[in-house]
Amino acid sequence: MSLFRIKSIEQSMADADEPGHQLKRTLSTFDLMILGVAVAVGAGIFSVGAKAAGSYAGPAVTLSFVLAAITCALAIMCYAEFASTIPVAGSAYTYTYATLGELLAWIIGWDLILELFTAGAVIAKYWGIYLSNVFMLFDINIPTTVSVFGLELTWGPLLIVAIFTTLLVLGTELSARVNNVFTLIKIAIVLFVIVVGFLYVRTENYTPFVPEPVPTSGTGGDVWSQSLFSFLSGAEPQQYGVLGILAGAALVFFAFIGFDVVATSAEEVRNPQKTLPRGIFGGLAIVTVLYILVTLALTGMVSYQELAEADEASLATAFINVGADWAAQVISIGILIGLTTVIMVLLLGLARVVFAMSRDGLLPRWLSHTTEHQKTPARVQVIAGAAVALVAGFTNVDVLEEMINIGTLSAFVLVSIGIVVLRKRRPDLPRAFRVPLSPVVPILSAVLCFWLMLNLTTLTWVRFAIWLAIGLAVYFLYGRSHSRLNHPELIPLEHEREEHHRVEHEQHRREHEERVRLRKEHGDHPEP
Repeated sequence: MSLFRIKSIEQSMADADEPGHQLKRTLSTFDLMILGVAVAVGAGIFSVGAKAAGSYAGPAVTLSFVLAAITCALAIMCYAEFASTIPVAGSAYTYTYATLGELLAWIIGWDLILELFTAGAVIAKYWGIYLSNVFMLFDINIPTTVSVFGLELTWGPLLIVAIFTTLLVLGTELSARVNNVFTLIKIAIVLFVIVVGFLYVRTENYTPFVPEPVPTSGTGGDVWSQSLFSFLSGAEPQQYGVLGILAGAALVFFAFIGFDVVATSAEEVRNPQKTLPRGIFGGLAIVTVLYILVTLALTGMVSYQELAEADEASLATAFINVGADWAAQVISIGILIGLTTVIMVLLLGLARVVFAMSRDGLLPRWLSHTTEHQKTPARVQVIAGAAVALVAGFTNVDVLEEMINIGTLSAFVLVSIGIVVLRKRRPDLPRAFRVPLSPVVPILSAVLCFWLMLNLTTLTWVRFAIWLAIGLAVYFLYGRSHSRLNHPELIPLEHEREEHHRVEHEQHRREHEERVRLRKEHGDHPEP
């Protein structure tokens, strides 16, 4: 059995119609744009923007966001071509399986699980923190932690994860509608921050725009917390300057994981060949503009040194420091609403990646079972939600924040390389979107993403290596032998799929006729 055996695109498309393992196509271009904005704005602006300004880049954090956005845009073009060519669940895992083989597909799927699980738990933890902040701002005396069997439990993350896990089980379309409402509120809050923030801007806070580099003080200069690039090159660990901007870009890249997650929903999108590229690029454009405007307002309101001194630097910190406590209250509520949508999209993405891997047999097949009516992977959704809730509620998972970035970046590297391979192997495939200047753009994307990986800390790389080692053990002990490529007899025959489609079509026809009959019976009193 070859470690690099490839699952054909035709087989991936056929598996999407397998009875009992199907998803329902309900999402539109607008839904995809909002999904991208929903996860990206909350994660980037409300969690790491102020930290990157204070600890890494100073006012030049704007350049960090620009560099991260450019890198993301190059990679997203590769995702858009793949998504329009292979519109099935799994995102980078599925694309790698079709181009670079099963072993690398497993590795990238394992990385995506790391990225989405850690991100979901980290953001759920932040949600609990901001819930506590809102309680304090409004003098509400409700404890946000309780003791369970001697362990301290933060109940906020459990509550919000449970709510959205339930919504996702009930249906992707319903979840998308709720997400759209919350995200529009979040966009309004961000626009509020921009307008009010610029009223407090002092131009002297932008000087120096790129602070002089200084050696990292305290424990920040040890071997584990310096970047891998600094460790390998012998460059002195430092804050600010050019290396600070690059380190800041590696950190704020966390803000752009939303567009990676959007691609995991490809199997639930109507007319995916056109809808996916439009939705992904539309969301990225909106988010990038918002990021740049907010960081300009943030670093103009207060000195980056004030942000560096704050224990938990955030947008609310900036408004409190300029005496606008009332605005901090509004922002804290907006952040709470904003992070809510982030959690939902991450839970969606996590379940879809595990669903795709289990449908291929690399994880237990029973995980990929979908409900009869809503066509949602309820089993894996509940398991994923429970795991995220427990980790966020009982642990200090925020120390693993950089693990999200290294998982995302590794996926971006392989997807970028995969485009070059797919163009060479399958030039005949119809593509609704094509990456321009290939192979230059995909290779540039892979190089930039790998460069950002090198700017993550040595400790992050060590943790990443441990996670990969665990993943390889799971693959060789279970995934390799249970892969459906080993068992072609388990793949449904074409006539079985056709019969399933016929039965499903007949059921839809009867439901439509019943609705028409009821409307006629009600006459002047149609159904709402």
